[in-house]
Amino acid sequence: MKISIITVCFNSEKTIAQTIESVLSQNSVSLEYIIIDGLSTDNTLKIIESYQSRFNDKGIIYKWISEKDNGIYDAMNKGINMATGDIIGILNSDDRYTDGNVLHKVFDIFTNNEIDCCFGNILYIKGNKPYRYWKAGKPRTFKYGWMPPHPAFFVKKSIYEKYGLFRLDCGVNADYELMLRFLEKYNIRSTWINKIFVYMNAGGKSNNGVKSRLDGIIDDKKAWMVNKMKPLFFTIFLKKIRKLPQYIYAYFIHINLSE
Repeated sequence: MKISIITVCFNSEKTIAQTIESVLSQNSVSLEYIIIDGLSTDNTLKIIESYQSRFNDKGIIYKWISEKDNGIYDAMNKGINMATGDIIGILNSDDRYTDGNVLHKVFDIFTNNEIDCCFGNILYIKGNKPYRYWKAGKPRTFKYGWMPPHPAFFVKKSIYEKYGLFRLDCGVNADYELMLRFLEKYNIRSTWINKIFVYMNAGGKSNNGVKSRLDGIIDDKKAWMVNKMKPLFFTIFLKKIRKLPQYIYAYFIHINLSE
């Protein structure tokens, strides 16, 4: 069983090396790493190219392309189409895995359980300190505002082939629509791993600015509409409210982020 990890990037010279290193450090797993670059104009491509020999030495399949895309989710779809692994995960270009055993844990879960996807927890980092702790919890209905964190979401490629890729018409929350479709509409088999998989830099396309937040609410509603499902009248509100305790939980996380 092979895992394919996809990273989408654009002008990510400040963070991409850390992301790549976290993939390169993964232990005891058959791995393919795919980077989709959107024609970066800084040193991102030079950094990507510099890692080719190190991946070759470790026996990890390393692929990358640099070309124009129609946004982050179009780039992710390109990566999924390129992937040859049985399981696919997506790691943002300014995020990193928490340790070298994350993907081995994912491999074990898929090997020993009849599941289509699994997900863990993520920890947002701001100023090199824990900022927001997203503890996914066991699978449940999206109607009460629940959803798993997408950077810690791993799913079989066969599920993408059966139920489709990211919808580009769902805007900044296309990841929400995809997981809603997979988990709520089609009820694919899933399990939660109570482990922090990813350190995620605070910010991101769907989290910056008032306009992005308003767009996110519109796209949340659209995610239900395009799947011909109806949320409860408070579903979207609860989705936002559920984030608030995550900022408090982060204060109780004690980890060394200096490395």
